[in-house]
Amino acid sequence: MILHFYIARRFLRAFIIVLGVFISILLPIDLAEQIRRIGNPEAGFGAAFELALLNTPGTLYEMLPLFIMLATLFLFLGLARTSEMVVIRAAGRSALRSTMSPVIVAILLGILGIMVINPIVAATERQYAQTVSRYQTGEAQTVSISAEGLWLRQGSEAQQTVIRAERTNADGTVLQNASFFAFDEDGAMQSRIDADTARLELGAWELGEVKIWPLAGSSNPEAQAETQARFTLASTLTREQIRDSFGSPSTVPIYELPRFIEQLNNAGFAALSHRVWLQMELSNPLMLAAMVLIAAGFTMRHTRFGKTGVMVLSAILLGFGVFFIRRFAEVLGETGQLPIYIVAWTPPLAAILLALGLLLHTEDG
Repeated sequence: MILHFYIARRFLRAFIIVLGVFISILLPIDLAEQIRRIGNPEAGFGAAFELALLNTPGTLYEMLPLFIMLATLFLFLGLARTSEMVVIRAAGRSALRSTMSPVIVAILLGILGIMVINPIVAATERQYAQTVSRYQTGEAQTVSISAEGLWLRQGSEAQQTVIRAERTNADGTVLQNASFFAFDEDGAMQSRIDADTARLELGAWELGEVKIWPLAGSSNPEAQAETQARFTLASTLTREQIRDSFGSPSTVPIYELPRFIEQLNNAGFAALSHRVWLQMELSNPLMLAAMVLIAAGFTMRHTRFGKTGVMVLSAILLGFGVFFIRRFAEVLGETGQLPIYIVAWTPPLAAILLALGLLLHTEDG
């Protein structure tokens, strides 16, 4: 037990060192990128630094499997260089038993990431998206999903229009049972338009079966209401704006994600990317364990056998390969080409089996 705690402590220390090094590298790079991205001289360095601080947690969380792999490399290379692995083996510890401590720590870090870090990253990424939008366009989020349906917002400095629809199509460009509420620059409601259907075309909404209430300066809007079979309403929205306004699934905390997926489904959206993201997050502890086993399989040999550089390079290449295969599978899942559970759970499980086979062959075979 003491030996397990010793290896776990060394692994945690290596992980903290790797994390600190990457923070010192990524933060200045991200700061330079935010200065370029804002494109607003009036925002200044403070705004760019704020955006960099908001964006960095999400970047670090996404790279967590790679940090785990590098920490494992440092751990076992250090143990092999000081001949501690020789002593551990002489004490009767097999290679697989020696990896138990870092594997358990990696799984615990993955669970901690799901329960604690994920909500924090979701909050910072959501704030980051809103802050970038405010600096670039001066406008806030365009789309919102609630139990009442889909809410959109469009307009200019002179007028704002709030849109509510019971249901929509997959990209939010065809609305069912939609209501359009127009407000002036002072926030006073000018008119209300109800439509059975609304289709977003280039620069306008094409409404069908419309009823229009003039509210500004009217004592009896119902008496002055008009009905039309077709009506065209100017719009500043585009298909891309609606799609991008949902943001990344990573902006939704994992505790709220199932309910958010249900709301998207009720509004008519497939929510495929959010469902894939949920399963990817749940499988993340297994992915971290796979990275530990991959790195251990190449670096538990004693340094006197030579080819240490080749083995480290092989571990890094295999780790990166598994990482990017998982990302590629995620894309296939988001496009509906592969089942969600296969996309999320197959890569880490396959990587664990591959690494176990390597360990059994090279160390205990």
